[in-house]
Amino acid sequence: MTPRAILIGAPGAGKTTVGASLARELGCEFADSDQLVEAAHGQSVSDIFVTQGESVFREWEHHAITKAVRGFDGVLSLGGGAVMNSDTASELKKSNAPIFWLEVSSSIAFRRAGLSAPRPLLVGNVRANLVSLLETRTPIYESLATHRIDANTLDPQQLAEQISNLLTNGVQC
Repeated sequence: MTPRAILIGAPGAGKTTVGASLARELGCEFADSDQLVEAAHGQSVSDIFVTQGESVFREWEHHAITKAVRGFDGVLSLGGGAVMNSDTASELKKSNAPIFWLEVSSSIAFRRAGLSAPRPLLVGNVRANLVSLLETRTPIYESLATHRIDANTLDPQQLAEQISNLLTNGVQC
């Protein structure tokens, strides 16, 4: 059993919102890797970063994603940095699940993520940190994605419908 779709991309790409819409569209469950880690460890991602450190968070994130990739058949969205763990990237490749990269420009990502939910790696100069993250992560997103989705202009529901059509070839289940 593998996820019906895995969503990857930068902070602010809309992975969680689009993923929830896509799951509704497909009539299946939705899971977000950050929420899986929070549920398993009883702390918010921000608190884990502060109390345990990023390396512990990434280890917990890897375990949550591995478990989901091997035993979850819904829509799975991943935290933006999850793909930087080579073991996680390997699990994603082995899963044969369709991986959708929600690609956004740094200005759109900043507008969506910059001042909203707490994002530990964007603390400080949010715009500069986001540009740096995108420069580092884009080649990884590109290498893992089976589908590249332009998430700059469409709303979450439109993106979910586009992905659903790709998954079902336009045939409603």
